[in-house]
Amino acid sequence: MTSAWPTDPPNPNAPHPEAGRGALYGLTAYLLWGFFPLYFHALGPSGPLEVLAHRIVWSLLFCIVVLVIGRRWAWLRPLLARRKLLVGLTVAALVLAINWGVYVGAVLAGHTSEAALGYFLNPLLTVALGVVILGEPLRRLQWVAVAIGAVAAGYLTVVGGSLPWIALTLASSFALYGLIKKRVGASLPALHGLTVETAALFPVALVLLWMVSQGADLASTGGQQQAGSTFLGFGGWHTTLLLLTGPVTAIPLLLFASAARRVPLVTIGLLQFLTPVMQLLCSLILAETISAARWVGFAIVWLALAVLSVDSWRARMPSARRP
Repeated sequence: MTSAWPTDPPNPNAPHPEAGRGALYGLTAYLLWGFFPLYFHALGPSGPLEVLAHRIVWSLLFCIVVLVIGRRWAWLRPLLARRKLLVGLTVAALVLAINWGVYVGAVLAGHTSEAALGYFLNPLLTVALGVVILGEPLRRLQWVAVAIGAVAAGYLTVVGGSLPWIALTLASSFALYGLIKKRVGASLPALHGLTVETAALFPVALVLLWMVSQGADLASTGGQQQAGSTFLGFGGWHTTLLLLTGPVTAIPLLLFASAARRVPLVTIGLLQFLTPVMQLLCSLILAETISAARWVGFAIVWLALAVLSVDSWRARMPSARRP
């Protein structure tokens, strides 16, 4: 839900009107992502496996409808001949499915604040993956930021009695997704990429729906537990919300893709912190309890992000001064 989403390279020299429009698109995308906890919480009668399955199915259908309306199919045939790209996108899709499933499960289980922590940690994990997998050198402040992030994870493990696995899974899966897309799918527009990924996950969604029908997913119904599909069993509003998981998933992504083509990376970098802030606010709206020790952990992570932001700003200063 952050800048790891695939898109075309941003244009640092975009005209002012385009940059303003791009900033508005980006702001809207991150605000929508930030309100995701309230949306998925409203799906509470459903369990996480069922929500994940519907999100895949209706996202794919939404993408197909948009492509049909725009008559944009020419890219598909050349893509089918690129096996390496298809394999890479399939792996990316599986990683994304893990991210989606854990996120929905966290919200439905009342752990929205830990999900927010995961997206605060995401930029740090992205930097760390760049070192471990790509062998990218780090600047001094980047090392400091990653070290502070590690301290935060260690602190939260000690005070919580266990690893903050929800936060770490969300941060690492989304960072890995971004890395895979950067390596194999950077040239593919966001709509095309999401179409291929949800198509690859479609068989998984069908299996999940079958598992749900057999009682593999427990749906929360007013404090009670009910096995089986909730799609048609809780009124038209609930069914509509499940159907809307497709556009709710795709629209922010397309807005982000449009934004990133129009504004500099530094703008995207600043906007990306809006989503976990909104998620944290949503956890308070949902009356989740955040202990004082957890707030200290958040503060340590915010310190790491501040250091990372300063490093990013300093790295851009020389280029900004060139005529």
